[in-house]
Amino acid sequence: MAVRVVRRRELTFWEKLYIPQILSGLKITFRHFFRNLFLHTAHLLGRYKLLPAAVTIQFPEELRPLMSRFRSRHRLTLRADNTPRCVGCMLCETVCPAKCITIVPGEHPDPNVEKYPVRFDIDLGVCVYCGYCVEVCPEDAIRMDTGILDVAAYSREAMRLDIHELMDPKLRKPITECNLTFPHKCSLSGGAMKGSWESVTGS
Repeated sequence: MAVRVVRRRELTFWEKLYIPQILSGLKITFRHFFRNLFLHTAHLLGRYKLLPAAVTIQFPEELRPLMSRFRSRHRLTLRADNTPRCVGCMLCETVCPAKCITIVPGEHPDPNVEKYPVRFDIDLGVCVYCGYCVEVCPEDAIRMDTGILDVAAYSREAMRLDIHELMDPKLRKPITECNLTFPHKCSLSGGAMKGSWESVTGS
């Protein structure tokens, strides 16, 4: 196997000083600065409205528009009777590469509905936002279109979303009561919670 040696050319005296490169960078910076300064001033005077100027987005008061395919925080979609579309098929939990989804299915009293999620948890601290759970779901029960970007929390427990937060993305911990009307049992509604994060992470 032949080895090809590539020799780099020697830098000139001016290139070693890096002065031309610094001036070139300042030229680009000043060009953007004075162009935006001129256009913003002209916009205030009602001129050159068709020429856009760079604008700083004042986050979090002002949110940047997101692409339609942007993957943000998860949510569970609902039927017309405000029950989750999830039928507990476990496909999203199976396909998840980060193993951050925990589902406990239960038998639904309605014979037209196969199962329902007694428990549906997602650990955002482990999630890699790959979107596989959305793609694999046959019922379109889970989506990542909430547009919620602030997923930071002060504890690991706060990063673990349960079915209450997934059905209503506006909810934030601590959740003190359960107002879900479909056949649902959780520690908040008086039922025994099946499974725990400790049993999942310890296995």
